[in-house]
Formats: sequence, C-alpha cells, structure tokens
Amino acid sequence: MRKYILVLLATVFAVSSQAQVKIPPISSSAKVEQGLGIHKITLNYHRPNMNNRKIFGDLIPFNEIWRTGANQATVVDFQGDVQIDGKVVKGGSYALFTIPNPDSWTVILSSNTEQWGSYTYNPDEDVVRFEVKPEKTLKTVETLTISFEEVTPTSAQMQIAWEDTQISFAIVADQQKEIVASIEQAMQSDKKPYLAAAQYYYNNNLDIKRASEWVQKAVETTPELPWVYFWKARIFAKAGNKQEALQAATQGIEVAKKADNDEYIRLNTQMVEELK
Repeated sequence: MRKYILVLLATVFAVSSQAQVKIPPISSSAKVEQGLGIHKITLNYHRPNMNNRKIFGDLIPFNEIWRTGANQATVVDFQGDVQIDGKVVKGGSYALFTIPNPDSWTVILSSNTEQWGSYTYNPDEDVVRFEVKPEKTLKTVETLTISFEEVTPTSAQMQIAWEDTQISFAIVADQQKEIVASIEQAMQSDKKPYLAAAQYYYNNNLDIKRASEWVQKAVETTPELPWVYFWKARIFAKAGNKQEALQAATQGIEVAKKADNDEYIRLNTQMVEELK
C-alpha cells in the first residue's frame, strides 16, 4: 500500500511539473498597432515561417480559404469606422481571411472572430469581400508579415507578404465630420484648443477665416510661445493677409530668441524671407 501511494505521489508530481512547462509556439504571435487619424487599428496574428517549404500553391493551397496566419484566425480591430474597397466597415473586430490564387487574391473580413484557423469559416458571416492583385516581393520573406504602409492621417495600406508574394489594400478613414464636431465641442470648454483647431483647419483647407480667428486667439493667450507666431504667419498668408503674416513672423523671431529656441528662430526667419 505504501509503495502504491509513493508511485501515485510521484505520478502526480510529474504531471504537476509538466503542467508548469512553457513551450513556445511554432508560429510566434504578433500584435501590430497603427494610428489612423484620431483612431487606431490593432492587428493580432501568428507568424509562420517558410522553413524551406513551398508556400503558395503547396502548404497554402490555391483557391482555398486561409486564416492569413497560423493558429487562431487573424483578427483586426478598427477603433472607428473605415472604408475598405469602397464599403463602410463599422468600428469593431473582424477575422481576416484570404483565398490566394496566382493572379488574384480574395480578401475577406468576417464578423466571427472566435475561430481556430478557418475550419469553421462561414461565408454568411462575411462583412467585406473583394479581390486584389498579388505582386512579387523584392526579396524572399521568410516570416509571414502583415504591416501598414503609406500611412497618412486619413489612409493606410495593409500589406500581407510571405515567400515571394505580397498583396496590399487601402484602409480609408474619413473622420473630418467627427473631428470638426469635437473641435466645436472643445471650444465650449474653459481650455479652448485655439492653435490645434487653427492648424487642423489650415491643413485640411477648411474655413481659413475661422483658422485666422483661432490662431490670433492663440497668440493672445500664449504670447510667450514662438510657434504660435509661425502658425499665425502661415495662416494669415494663406488668408491673403501678407502684411500681418510678415509682422507675426518677425515677432516670432524675437520671441524665439528670448526663449532660446533655435528651431523657431530658423522657421520664422524662413517665413519672413518667403513673405518679403
């Protein structure tokens, strides 16, 4: 009996010890975050390696649904609404599937994110489905890589690359109405974002008169900051008020000198030269 108990205890100890062992996955997990305007895109996927294998048309058969990764389905989360292939995709999480072929890939966003691989994929759960043309990579990509390229405040290209093949497609975020509304709301608060609002209107070719009013308020409320004069010069010049723009840049040089700010001494000086 004592011998039996000792064997049992040894077995329990062995199982317990094994349960504590951490074994790394063959395909490492990755999380990619990309800002897009005022929102963020988050991508979670696993990254298989080639390991001397032929990938597309072999390990990943043509014309079959692929999880676009390994292990769990690849999941992309949009913090706000975006447009993909001309279609509005509401903010939220989606599984990313693809169907590779030599001359065309099908890209799919599915509403079902709780999937292991693509074994339970259901086309009825598709939110977006479209075609893209694959391209050859400049060099062999050993590890599956999904990245965001050509990022602007309103768009980014999602790129999927592995072996010698890559695809990319645009994700567009039209957030202007949302941003303008947030500016209007912020202007009702005690701390009004005069400079940020003026910059946004200037950079996006909105009401230059309002931008001029706001940047003037920025100068009045923070006269010790050399960059507000630089922005006043830019905005007033765009509004056609060259004389006041020149005066602002000249003031900006003096304020920058007092602040020992070489960058805005240089930038305001450049503005003066451009406005003469």
